[in-house]
Amino acid sequence: MKILVTGTAGFIGFHLAKKLLERGDEVIGIDNINDYYDINLKYGRLKELGIDPTKIEENQPVASSIFPKHTFIKLDLADKDQMEALFKKEQFDAVCNLAAQAGVRFSLENPHAYIESNIQGFMNILEGCRENGINNLSYASSSSVYGLNKEQPFKTTDQVDRPISIYAATKKSNELMAHTYSHLFGISTTGLRFFTVYGPWGRPDMAPMLFADAILHGRAIKVFNQGDMSRDFTYIDDIVDGCIKVIDHPNEKDLYQIYNIGNNAPVQLMDFIKALENSLGKEAKKEYLPMQPGDVKSTYADVSGLMNDFGYKPDTSIQEGVDKFAQWYRAFYHI
Repeated sequence: MKILVTGTAGFIGFHLAKKLLERGDEVIGIDNINDYYDINLKYGRLKELGIDPTKIEENQPVASSIFPKHTFIKLDLADKDQMEALFKKEQFDAVCNLAAQAGVRFSLENPHAYIESNIQGFMNILEGCRENGINNLSYASSSSVYGLNKEQPFKTTDQVDRPISIYAATKKSNELMAHTYSHLFGISTTGLRFFTVYGPWGRPDMAPMLFADAILHGRAIKVFNQGDMSRDFTYIDDIVDGCIKVIDHPNEKDLYQIYNIGNNAPVQLMDFIKALENSLGKEAKKEYLPMQPGDVKSTYADVSGLMNDFGYKPDTSIQEGVDKFAQWYRAFYHI
């Protein structure tokens, strides 16, 4: 298949593109490489895909030196004209949209960035599919859409009309927009609500990277809500496996689908910290803080839909996943 993967300089997009390329698919990757976090990490991911950062120019394709079927383009989803030209030229078989302005806390200070990337950008994706007859669109939603819901595990049948951050609101908007395009234009759209993804090449604004950096440099880690939190931590390989299953089998009957994609086994924050301490061989100093605005106490994914429809089965234990993350972290940062 010829697949457009957006956000290939990002955490999940990089891993997905690599897996697809390794099995022989043709992948066009795009990313605007913004400075929301360290762009050297983004360039490091691209290097793993055979993309030379020194050759990257705005809106210009760069061929991979490792994967003959991979091309990368520095391109902003919100650029309507460039997105139209890309779709028209490439005629993709499938699209997986993982590019977005990420981060719950950042959205409290920079809401406009989320509307531009997550709303306008996604509209350009939907229009590209409609105008070019692409009937296989999957896209990243988020567990944050569950907002103030109390009952767990979170089910895709739950009401999700009470988001508590602009980020969450944009992700719910994506689902509504996809529903409209499925209904009006017969496009198969599948939204994946990701639950706390972690692993090698992860985002530095997320807990595993923040914790590892602080622990190895002797600084206190910030433990919110006095440590009384839990997350459905999901290892990156399990996430990618689910994404590929969805890409390979677009819905033909019920064109609009939403799935949770997580580990289906929430872990207490203090237990995750303990696993990281074990992997790094060093105890963490801890600064206990109250809950942050826009955050939630716990997440827990009901992934029965993905299991029943695609045979999805996450099987990476927390200690195994954290060990792999810690090994990569030490190697990448030479610690």
